[in-house]
Amino acid sequence: MFGPHLTLEAYGCPKARLADLTLISNVLDKYPEQLEMTKIMPPYVFTYHGAVEDDWGVSGVVLIAESHISIHTFPDKGFVTLDIFSCRDFDVDSAIEFFCRQFEPEHYEKQVLMRGREFPRSAGRAGQIVERERLKVASSR
Repeated sequence: MFGPHLTLEAYGCPKARLADLTLISNVLDKYPEQLEMTKIMPPYVFTYHGAVEDDWGVSGVVLIAESHISIHTFPDKGFVTLDIFSCRDFDVDSAIEFFCRQFEPEHYEKQVLMRGREFPRSAGRAGQIVERERLKVASSR
């Protein structure tokens, strides 16, 4: 497998925390180290104001050698999302605990998806996958 993808939706968070660009930037800056991952760029964080007045929020992302971590907030709604995708395993419970200490949700929902079930980790495995796909194509003709 390629790796886990954690998505988390958190509800009932304090508006001030969700609107704080510095907090979100600091969280994204520290997350890679918390997860024993490799940050390859500083966090990119900005405030967004869209067509619907109360849909404004703060969004940020940090790229890591293992993939990415992103956060999107909706301060007027007390709502924030977290997305962590990695090419290697990480402690999901620890990632959620760190997030909850920062954003203080009343409750949250999480999903963990294992991605890339057939991701080739070796040349031999890649060859098997390619051969299987070739046989599918040939048999459909």
